[in-house]
Amino acid sequence: MAKLNPKLNRQSNRAGSTPSAPLAAEPRLLVQRRLAPSQVIDQAVVTVNLAESPLGWLMRHQMISPRQFEAGERLRADYERAQLAPSVTMCWDAAPTAKTARGAPAGLDPTSSQLAAKQRFAVAIDLVGAGLSDVLWRVVCANEGIAGAERALGWPARSGKVVLGLALDRLADAYQLR
Repeated sequence: MAKLNPKLNRQSNRAGSTPSAPLAAEPRLLVQRRLAPSQVIDQAVVTVNLAESPLGWLMRHQMISPRQFEAGERLRADYERAQLAPSVTMCWDAAPTAKTARGAPAGLDPTSSQLAAKQRFAVAIDLVGAGLSDVLWRVVCANEGIAGAERALGWPARSGKVVLGLALDRLADAYQLR
């Protein structure tokens, strides 16, 4: 069972304290989770930060380089800016007020920044390649954990981190990051 911490924590940089990682100022939503008996090694309760992305967790635990993290964040930003995620809520636009007969409403008019982000996303995914882009999309854009991505893709355990590293390297090359 999960117990939610009622407030969104932010680490402050008090005098004499130094952040342990570059992402120390990120918002934290801490939850206490009780592990299943099959997962227990030495503790039955762990603290999980729900506000942290899988990519941020990998960076914080030094499993990916800052270059790889920046490439992943750029891809995620393009994904969000292009609004490629499925919409899960109702459209709350005002109803037309004209008294004339009306047909189906016109489609959304995407902005030029949205179209540019969609194009950058598509080019980056194409440059990464078909085999690597699957795990890249799942971990970076869909915020799925590496273990979940491995299961969904039918890969052996512990192979996702290696493949994700290769995908992030190709992505950094596509974004021309040094």
